Amino acid sequence: MEARGGYRGRGLLRAGRSPRGPGWALPTALLCLYGFFASMRPSEPFLTRFLLGPDKNLTETQVFNEIYPVWTYAYLALLFPVFLATDYLRYKPVILLQGLSLIVTWFMLLYAQGLLAIQFLEFFYGVVSATEIAYYSYIYSIVDLKVYQKVTSYCRSATLVGYTVGSVCGQVLVSVANWSLFSLNVFSLTCVSVAFAIAWFLPMPQKSFFFHHISSSQVSKEMKFVNGAVIRDDPTLKRTPGWEEIESKVPLNVEEPSAETQDQKVDISEVLKQLWRDFLQCYSSRLMLSWSMWWAFSTCGYFQVINYMQGLWEMLLPSQSFKIYNGGVEAVSTILGAVAVFAVGYIKVSWTTWGEVSLALFSLLIAAAIYVMDTVHNIWVCYASYIIFRMIYMLLITIATFQIATNLSMERYALVFGVNTFLALAMQTLLTLIVVDSSGLGLDIFTQFMIYASYFAAISLVFLVSGTYSIVKNYRRQKEMSSTSASSPS
Repeated sequence: MEARGGYRGRGLLRAGRSPRGPGWALPTALLCLYGFFASMRPSEPFLTRFLLGPDKNLTETQVFNEIYPVWTYAYLALLFPVFLATDYLRYKPVILLQGLSLIVTWFMLLYAQGLLAIQFLEFFYGVVSATEIAYYSYIYSIVDLKVYQKVTSYCRSATLVGYTVGSVCGQVLVSVANWSLFSLNVFSLTCVSVAFAIAWFLPMPQKSFFFHHISSSQVSKEMKFVNGAVIRDDPTLKRTPGWEEIESKVPLNVEEPSAETQDQKVDISEVLKQLWRDFLQCYSSRLMLSWSMWWAFSTCGYFQVINYMQGLWEMLLPSQSFKIYNGGVEAVSTILGAVAVFAVGYIKVSWTTWGEVSLALFSLLIAAAIYVMDTVHNIWVCYASYIIFRMIYMLLITIATFQIATNLSMERYALVFGVNTFLALAMQTLLTLIVVDSSGLGLDIFTQFMIYASYFAAISLVFLVSGTYSIVKNYRRQKEMSSTSASSPS
């Protein structure tokens, strides 16, 4: 889900299908349907206009400085508890909570009145965002390791298509059919209600990563070969180099043949200790730290821009005197962003060497796009700059995700994703408190966007310096190695 608009356990498959389970196709199809309808909210591109319009009759200050910040605070406060609850409750109950929160959000959007009620609405929207982790991790507890890549692409594509279809429908219904924004919100409420109904039919996973799992020793007894390597229950083996790489490829979703390999429940203190050990190991790598820091900092800025983008459009050209095309712009930016993401697979670049410099240059382009949005007071130029902004971000975040996930097991990927998102939200909360919230500076929308442009420019400068240093250091190392090999006797 747009911010405004893995987990792996015992699966039901072995070698693609289990005689006791429904196979991977049914749960994947159900989850994709849920993701499609949960993301198909045609009224979302027109949310700001609806809140400022006669239906709610709120002021610009109330919407931008008192209502929208609540989403940021709620998302941050709920992220870590939901992360643990998702694993402990085994995903499906949290997906149901997300579906219910979507219904509550849109029901309140239709009928709630007053500042306090809309702030509560934003809290439930924060619940929706925090529980998103359950949607993207559920499928790993159901399907076999060999189809992870396939089902991941299906589930992510479903949400992308749902968001695009919803945006197009919203634009067509407003521009062509002359639907009211109230009717558009009824349509959105219907879609999320369908999603909630579908979620009830999802199979209930039996295992999860941390609280309900199969221990490593049990896996080693069950799995004898991994890519041709013999895995034995030998503690000395786990101390040899490369064990982590082998272990990360061991499917944990195996069938338990006896009572000895039944569900192993883990104490929460043990889970936290293991998470801390994994955290220290993951972020000990400079490359991992670099990509993660860009992820966190850029996601913070991205959330801020898309949260208040509709506000900038409204200030540039009020929709009361102009037929707005927010839905069409969101759809185009999503489609072109998807094309950019697809193109990542064909880009041949040594990201280890040139990654930081690339992040710096693209971050500078993002800063330029935001600057143009803010200073060139033309709605069409602003629309075009927003499309460029989203394309670049979606391209870079995909590269960053790939680089981070390349050498991580699914458990550690989930941890790194959660930590990076938490850092992004923590920084966004600080930025919101200082820049946006009425209890802070409470700046107007144009000044806010100038700050966001400067923010990405600062990110660009930091990564340019760091990347240049890394390239020079690698060049000198290679030169020294060449000199050493040339001077050594043959």
